[in-house]
Amino acid sequence: MPPKFGTSGLRGLVTDLTDDLVHAYIRAFIAACPHGGAVHVGRDLRDSSPRIATAVIAAVRGAGLGAIDCGAVPTPALAMAAMARGHAAVMVTGSHIPADRNGLKFYLPTGEIAKPDEAAILAALEAGGAPDAPEGPLDRDESCAARYVARYAEAFGPKALAGLRIGVYEHSSVARDTLADVIAALGGDVVRIARSGQFIPVDTEAVDPDTRAALAGWAAEHRLDAIVSTDGDADRPMVTDAQGAMIPGDVLGPLTARLLGARVVVTPVSSNTLVEAMEGFALRKTRIGSPFVIAGMEDALAEDASARVIGYEANGGFLLGFEAQCPEGTLAPLMTRDAVLPIVAPLAAARAEGLGLAELAARLPPRFTAADRLQEVAPERSMALIETLRADPEARAAFFDTGSAEAGIDETDGLRVCFADDTVVHLRPSGNAPECRLYTEADSAKRAQDLLARHLERLAALLSAA
Repeated sequence: MPPKFGTSGLRGLVTDLTDDLVHAYIRAFIAACPHGGAVHVGRDLRDSSPRIATAVIAAVRGAGLGAIDCGAVPTPALAMAAMARGHAAVMVTGSHIPADRNGLKFYLPTGEIAKPDEAAILAALEAGGAPDAPEGPLDRDESCAARYVARYAEAFGPKALAGLRIGVYEHSSVARDTLADVIAALGGDVVRIARSGQFIPVDTEAVDPDTRAALAGWAAEHRLDAIVSTDGDADRPMVTDAQGAMIPGDVLGPLTARLLGARVVVTPVSSNTLVEAMEGFALRKTRIGSPFVIAGMEDALAEDASARVIGYEANGGFLLGFEAQCPEGTLAPLMTRDAVLPIVAPLAAARAEGLGLAELAARLPPRFTAADRLQEVAPERSMALIETLRADPEARAAFFDTGSAEAGIDETDGLRVCFADDTVVHLRPSGNAPECRLYTEADSAKRAQDLLARHLERLAALLSAA
């Protein structure tokens, strides 16, 4: 499959992401989008990322713009640095996908690109992009990550996590050192775990059984209050309780929203419906993907510029749309997916209430989700199956097995089927990888996992036969 470009950026096999292809897309981005005269460039820890970042910088400078090399930094730290200076940014990352793939994420001076920007970039690509110009300057920003750490240190204070023993599952996350620095700055006792010299793809929505077992083992071995980590480029959090059990992203989101005093919550249809039962939130549901969440947040702010609006996704990525009051200071808006805030805020809230994370989460309405994906599935195969299920009630009845009658269908993004016993099964093709995603929801964690396992097996059988 050739490299795919969309609102999440450009992604494809490393062998296909040639310097010429990278050059073409960067020049198209520069021609189509505002950039403020410079582009900040960051990268994750994949072996291929330094080479691709070098190609990005060369393309930027060759168009006459300034390039600011931020090195290996978390995506939200790069976006924060660029937005603060009114510049564009490009992050070299494949996020959670395997190491034989990589990609580019594009940011305007105001934040992530949106659907209209995507169309403009593709049109500029066809037209040849920005022309050559006298070479622009090259600068380096070596304090990008440090300013990102300071953002949370100043807002939450040096005692926010005091007394907590927190494991940092380092693997190959580009935020592994930054995350440890944040926890230490907030008074937590950091235990570093399983640092890897090779890239490990971590999908926070689909953590494999071996990793889940390892997390539980580390929690017991090191007597931890929690284990935290991120995906490869650090815009999706991973958080466990003291037993090493995962706290899903769509639980971290409402907990964080409540601590920050948010009043408007924007989240995709795949997120846990527990937020609908919580008091004090005006809820807006969107299609899946941060651009749709951002559009929903922008709509809320257009209606009321003072709206205390946040967004989050089921993968845990959290977007802050207002200046929030935190325990020790204010937190400026950051309208891009962030992993550190939904790690720090629930931990700080639990400590302030004298609870563990599991106890804090148990106070929420009892709704539980599970998610996984079938890999190496072309999007058109996923869509063909979904179209069949959507159009044919008998096909749906044969595929969906919840023990309850169908109660309704939501076609906002893929096919989300609700049943009379309040269980949910949701299918959709991934927007940024050759995967078919599966989500389930029920009134217990075991029920959600059982539904996930059963339907994933059926999904594999159908798609393998297609």
